[in-house]
Amino acid sequence: MPTLRLSLQRLLPVVTAVLAAFLVAQSLARDPRFFGPFFAVGVLMAVPALLSRWRMRRLLMSGDVERLLGMWRGNVERVPHRETMVPLLQATAYAAYGWLEAGRRALQRALPGPAWDAALEQRLFVETLLDTFEGERDAAVRKAELLETMPMPVRGLFARRRIVVLRKGLTALVRAFSHASREGDAKALSKAAGASPLVHWAMRYAAAIVAIDGGRAGTVRALLASAPSWPKESVFRGYHEELMDRANHEVLATSH
Repeated sequence: MPTLRLSLQRLLPVVTAVLAAFLVAQSLARDPRFFGPFFAVGVLMAVPALLSRWRMRRLLMSGDVERLLGMWRGNVERVPHRETMVPLLQATAYAAYGWLEAGRRALQRALPGPAWDAALEQRLFVETLLDTFEGERDAAVRKAELLETMPMPVRGLFARRRIVVLRKGLTALVRAFSHASREGDAKALSKAAGASPLVHWAMRYAAAIVAIDGGRAGTVRALLASAPSWPKESVFRGYHEELMDRANHEVLATSH
């Protein structure tokens, strides 16, 4: 029975962890000197995972989309329905870093199939980013609003909160590029930038627009200070230059 087997596979790690914690607690109760060895073992087990997460976050924040896709390549080739999902994952990365032409080409390579409808949320997210950066504001607004009204997937509480943050951040991003931001959008963009390093810089550039439109040009430097050196393929290169120029001009204007 596949369902029962899957349930047992999911339950086994939980049971193992509970038993391990019980044995550790018993050992410490008998002799507190066990704390040192147990702590050392725990650190040794945790360090590789933490290092891996730190390296991936650093790569995502670097904006190096080609290196990122190269790292993903070995894993994504094994995903189910790869004829749909692999191009869609590539399109997500390209869109998140402002590579518009490459993002559109990747979307066009994604073949409709069993995973096409299931990936509707991801497709809308990618298309909304591309529409926004291409200046198709009305289309971007419609897709962002549709995305916010979609039912939440059945996942854990933490994942659901993260999805809500990213959806709200995307809507705020669309409004920012339309110069129609509302109260609370700057906070929504900040939360979304912190929730996913993949869209960190997209949200930061939107936040910089909100800052300039709101008369807070002085905060733009802080928002964009550690931004990567974007290649010519990315629209972020032009955004960065324009936003920094406007911020510097307005700061100088107010100082005289």
